[in-house]
Amino acid sequence: MPVRRVQSPFQHFTPMTQSTFGRRSFLGTAVMAAAAAPFVSTRASAADCAAWQAGRTVGGFYLGPQAWTFKQFSAMEAIEMAGRAGATVIEFFPGQKFSKEKPELKWDHNATGEQAKAIADQLAKWKITPMNYGVTAISKDEKEARKIFDFAKRWNLYGVTTESADAVATLDKLAQEYGIRVCYHNHPQRKNDPNYKVWNPEYIVELTKDCSPLVGACADTGHWQRSGLDPLAAIKLLKGRVLSTHFKDRLDIGSPDVPYGTGTSPVVAMLEELRAQGFKGNVSIEYETNWEHNLSDVAQCVGFLRALGAAKGWT
Repeated sequence: MPVRRVQSPFQHFTPMTQSTFGRRSFLGTAVMAAAAAPFVSTRASAADCAAWQAGRTVGGFYLGPQAWTFKQFSAMEAIEMAGRAGATVIEFFPGQKFSKEKPELKWDHNATGEQAKAIADQLAKWKITPMNYGVTAISKDEKEARKIFDFAKRWNLYGVTTESADAVATLDKLAQEYGIRVCYHNHPQRKNDPNYKVWNPEYIVELTKDCSPLVGACADTGHWQRSGLDPLAAIKLLKGRVLSTHFKDRLDIGSPDVPYGTGTSPVVAMLEELRAQGFKGNVSIEYETNWEHNLSDVAQCVGFLRALGAAKGWT
C-alpha cells in the first residue's frame, strides 16, 4: 500500500513503567566482556540471548537517547546524561568525542581497549545498556563489514543502523551469522539526489523483501514527516520489518523536535502500532534541537513514555 503524503496536521495525542532491573543484568556480561577482550572476533547465532534482553524497559519499550542527541558532548557525558534522564539504553554513533578530558579521541568501532574499559565502567555506573550503533556506513566487502559486526557482538548489541543499501546481501549474511539486526535508517528525501532512496519506506520494503527477519528498518519518524510522509502509515507499511526507531514528536513538518506528547505527531498511535506488531527494538530519542541544553527535554520524553506505559499496562 502506498504511504500517503501528509495533507493536514496530525491529530494531537496526549497521555501515559519502568520494569524492575532484570536479575540477569547486562552489567556483568556485555560491558565487562567488551572491556576485557576488545579485539576478539566473536560469532553467535540469532538465537543467542543478548544482554539487552535482560535489561530494563520504560513504558514497555527499550528507551534511551541516540547519542547524536548529545553530539555537543562526549560519549562518556552522553552516557551520564542518559542515566540522569531516566533512560535505560543508548544508541552510540561513530565518531563522537570520547570524553571531556580527551576530546581528541573518538568513540567508535576502532576505539582502543582502554577506551572500551572506560565506557564499560561508565555504563555500569549509570545502569545504561548499549543497544545499537549507527548511523554508520558498512562496506559490502565482507572483511570490512565484519569490523562493524565484531564491535556489535563484543557489546552484545541488538543491532547496527545504516543506510548502505548496496551492501544488503552482505549485511543479511552477517546478520544471520552474528545474530545482529541491520536497521535501515531514513534521512529526509533529497530532491536533487534521485539515487538516495532509503527515505522511502516503499523502497525499504522492496530492498528487504528477500532478506531474513534480521534486516529491516530503523524508522526515523521525524525525517519521514520532513519528507511529507505520514509516519504512522509508514510503520504500518513496514509491518514485520520495523526493527528500531529514531522517535520524534514535532509541531509540524518543518518544526524542530519537541518533547513527546507536546507536538502534533501521532506519538501514541505509532507506539500502539509498534506494540501491535510485536516490536522489541530500541526507541531511540533523537532530539535534534536545543543542542546544548536538551537534557530536560529528553527527560520529559522518558517521563511521557513511562506514564503512557503505566496507563496502558505496557510492560
